[in-house]
Amino acid sequence: MATPATQLDVDGIEVRLSSPDKVYFPELGLTKKDLADYLLTVGEGMLAGLFRRPTTLERWPGGVREGMKLATRSDAKGDAFYQKRAPEKRPDWVEVAEIRFPSGRKAWSITPANLATVVWALNLGCLRFHPWPVTAPDVDQVDQLRIDLDPQPGTDFDDVVAAALELRSVMGELGLDCYPKTSGGRGMHVFSRIEPASFVDARHAAIAIGRELAHRMPDRVTVDWWKETRGERVFVDYNQMARDRLMASPYSIRPVPTARVSAPLTWDEVPGVHPDDFTVLTMPDRYRELGDVWTPLYQDPPASLVPALKLYDLGIESGLTDMPYPPEYPKMPGEPPRVQPSRQTKPDHEYSAPPVE
Repeated sequence: MATPATQLDVDGIEVRLSSPDKVYFPELGLTKKDLADYLLTVGEGMLAGLFRRPTTLERWPGGVREGMKLATRSDAKGDAFYQKRAPEKRPDWVEVAEIRFPSGRKAWSITPANLATVVWALNLGCLRFHPWPVTAPDVDQVDQLRIDLDPQPGTDFDDVVAAALELRSVMGELGLDCYPKTSGGRGMHVFSRIEPASFVDARHAAIAIGRELAHRMPDRVTVDWWKETRGERVFVDYNQMARDRLMASPYSIRPVPTARVSAPLTWDEVPGVHPDDFTVLTMPDRYRELGDVWTPLYQDPPASLVPALKLYDLGIESGLTDMPYPPEYPKMPGEPPRVQPSRQTKPDHEYSAPPVE
């Protein structure tokens, strides 16, 4: 018999938790209630990373079991799915904002303003939260620059660490204080608080930073969009700064058997950690001891992107171009051919593209 629903008091808001004994991670015996307790423990840091940001929910309502898969754009069949639009039925304390997708279509997205919203989303089966780098109500102005270091086959976390440490130097030279976290997988994310900027400018800044990092570490880092040319290097995924891309929030739970989490770090810790160190089971004790080590990120004065954008412009003046956008995007102004090199059959200028605005 299923355990009756329970009510949780989350900072003075009553949140219903259905089936609290439902097992979400069988290998660890973690139940929905265990996950709720985890969120309540790291709640201040969790909410800081989501606060009033349009957020895509990654829902695993059946828990995480062998053989389950996530539905994607190319394969809609799956046991788990992304939910970008706010559920129509939601408590009145769940705030929302209208967002615009690359297609031009609009929708209402949840923008967590209290920890109760995070626990409410967990009750829907949400394990990973993917907040946009903008804050409501101004959802077209980016206020966080995010660099995603994505290890490619043949590389390991040591390569990511080396890239992250050099990335810190690159960003520091551009006036950008930055903060690292594990992705929850094999990669690392580096965030910086910035003055409001357009998505295009933020993406160009990420491209410039990625190119400079690859210039300094050509055998270990790449910004090549096409997998066939990346080699055994760490990929700087500059398109994570494009509109409506997914990047896990701090403290989000990765849907893997060990229940790893995306862990905010200090730079002193980076050389000595591994993603497996941070799970739903281990993070609470760390949080109780250290609190949210990313608190300085949210308190930093926002930095200007002008130096990074000047670096981007220098690249254009030297003959470089913009980079390909994600496949779901319409063709963008100034974008080079969205054709992988091995399939390109004509010169770049013969591929149609809208004029640069």
